[in-house]
Amino acid sequence: MTEFSSIGAGIRECMQNRELSWLKFNERVLEESNFPDNPPLEKLKFISIFCSNLDEFFMIRVGSLTDYMMYAPEYTDNKTGLTAEGQLKDIFSRVSILYGLVEKYFIAVTEELKKNGIHHMKVDDLDTDDMEFLEGRFEREIMPLLSPQVIDNRHPFPHINNKWMHIGVRIKKKEKLLFGLIAVPKILERVIFLDNGKRFVLLEDVIRHFAHIVFRPYEIVDRTVLTVTRNADINTEDHDEDVDYRVFMQALVKKRQRLTPVRLEFQFGVGREFKEFFMNKLDLKEDQVFVTSAPLDLSYSFGLEGKLNPEASEGLARPSHTPAETYTQEMKADIMKQVQRKDVLLSYPFESMSPFVEMIRKAAEDPAVMSIKITLYRLDSQSRLAESLIRAAENGKEIVVLMELRARFDENNNIEWSKRLEEAGCHVMYGLPGYKVHSKICLITRKDGGKIQYVTQIGTGNYNEKTSKLYTDLSLITADQNIGRDAQVLFNNLLIANTDGTYERLWVAPNSFKNNFMDLLEKEIEKGDKGRVIIKCNSLTDKEVILKLIEASRNGVKVSMIVRGICCLMPGIPGFTDNISVISIVGRFLEHSRIFCFGEGDEKKMFFASADLMTRNTERRVEIGCPVYDEDHKKEISGMLDIMLSDNVKAWEKSPDGSYTLRHPSSPGNRVNSQETFVERARKRAEELPSAKERTAERGGGFGAGMIAFFSKRS
Repeated sequence: MTEFSSIGAGIRECMQNRELSWLKFNERVLEESNFPDNPPLEKLKFISIFCSNLDEFFMIRVGSLTDYMMYAPEYTDNKTGLTAEGQLKDIFSRVSILYGLVEKYFIAVTEELKKNGIHHMKVDDLDTDDMEFLEGRFEREIMPLLSPQVIDNRHPFPHINNKWMHIGVRIKKKEKLLFGLIAVPKILERVIFLDNGKRFVLLEDVIRHFAHIVFRPYEIVDRTVLTVTRNADINTEDHDEDVDYRVFMQALVKKRQRLTPVRLEFQFGVGREFKEFFMNKLDLKEDQVFVTSAPLDLSYSFGLEGKLNPEASEGLARPSHTPAETYTQEMKADIMKQVQRKDVLLSYPFESMSPFVEMIRKAAEDPAVMSIKITLYRLDSQSRLAESLIRAAENGKEIVVLMELRARFDENNNIEWSKRLEEAGCHVMYGLPGYKVHSKICLITRKDGGKIQYVTQIGTGNYNEKTSKLYTDLSLITADQNIGRDAQVLFNNLLIANTDGTYERLWVAPNSFKNNFMDLLEKEIEKGDKGRVIIKCNSLTDKEVILKLIEASRNGVKVSMIVRGICCLMPGIPGFTDNISVISIVGRFLEHSRIFCFGEGDEKKMFFASADLMTRNTERRVEIGCPVYDEDHKKEISGMLDIMLSDNVKAWEKSPDGSYTLRHPSSPGNRVNSQETFVERARKRAEELPSAKERTAERGGGFGAGMIAFFSKRS
């Protein structure tokens, strides 16, 4: 690995701390709530996404750094040299500023909704009639479900579960001051309407306001809404080998609720003594406490539209997106045979996932199908794909499922699916010791006319029907037998916990993925200023890769990068990264595909992958990179990348100082919104589908001939 000294003293200027880079990304998410083209309910959702992202950041990244500070004080960031304590100091300082932005944008969205007839009311501001209505409802429906607690020497400070909202109060009786808590019941609806779906209040605000009724005969001196965020970075490897791994994971997930506090949030300002009391009880410092006027949980925004008065809410939300059906039912029914003639490439969420799901459904019933092998990382709780696997197992086919139970925050869902699949007769594995299996691959083995045939699907995203409508991903279905044989070797290796396999076509981490990537990058470096590299990924943190990209830039290679989230590489540093450009696209869909292109023209080599350029992906996970051989598909993906690189509506350009600037079109007629362009293209493809009659007549052949013609037209 190239060290700092071998490149020059200025190398540190080319790198950014990953945590601070992530906060920059989440700020770009928050800025979508200030984007004028977004309707107000969409803006509110982006604030909610920002807050949810920040919650996970504190639970995992801040939690890890807190552990490092206590148990590994010698730890430093390998890119910037910052200690864990130094990183936490910078994080808390930056987050404090972001809370101010959340307040600002939440107030602005609330005012925008108000102008459109939708009022988020504060209980303290309601008139007498509304107060009588709320008080009656509180005493009838809410108060019976509350369990208030006074905190004193006979009533010790209770455990506050991770991110569970509580009402905190300071109470007084006969000059004696005490503190109390009320857990906000999760069983109750948080949004309470005051009339016909135009005015509403939140449950926690109602409980806070009427806390004096709950704590009678005490006098309420101070009251607020609070939440505690806990370190949820659980260690999934430290388990007893004699204990069933699924049982171990179930117990471990429960521990998340009881781990060390890393953040305390108050919705309403409180006195100094109030704040210090909770800080002391939770062993938190001043910079770990954040006060905001915005709700501490904005998840209600995702169900709000359906509860509002239909007339009042019209135009306040973006119409839900339905992926285009670019294949007819007749085509999907015959897709297995068509893949024998030409690879199928699907682009989510612009195109529907249904051709792949339908292929698995048909395979479950196909007498020629001998086995289906698949890696599962995140499944929809209502998964048609999983139901088809169960059906295939019931039909006597060999079904091998590698279910990764360590998919963070989806552990419970995966545990439940693993039980159902196992009960149906599927052979279920739970990943490899020390390595998460993050690859997205499905292998169907058929025996047709005495000959073994492989059909392989490889993708950049999960087999989740719900997120396939929200995340941008690529999915390739191929009958390339060389890829199929690689896939068979991979599954055999996974079954025996071997990570050192040899593959002809596929890149497989942790063994060969990074080496293959670096080798192709080296070939572009050898071309000097004729070299060309395009990278699209979610995050870039791997130091070896970063140093190699700097070397490429110093040798004249033009490197264009589309990195949605963390990017620890600073572009445009004179003499180091001045041939590297970085943009981040943040829009209505989550950019999730990973694509790597090396060279130009006929020499271009193209791969897509499940892996980001992070050390955890390249060295500590089982990941897959797949080559794109079909010239039509290479042309199609190249065109997509060109449009993304030209985006001037949702693209943020990274500067040498690590800041991001939103691009703007030079004129109204020059707007390029890449995601909306792909939505429109997929829609037109669906509209241009040939009719059944045309498919039969085309080229004078049957359905198969028409399908080949259609596949050619797609590109």
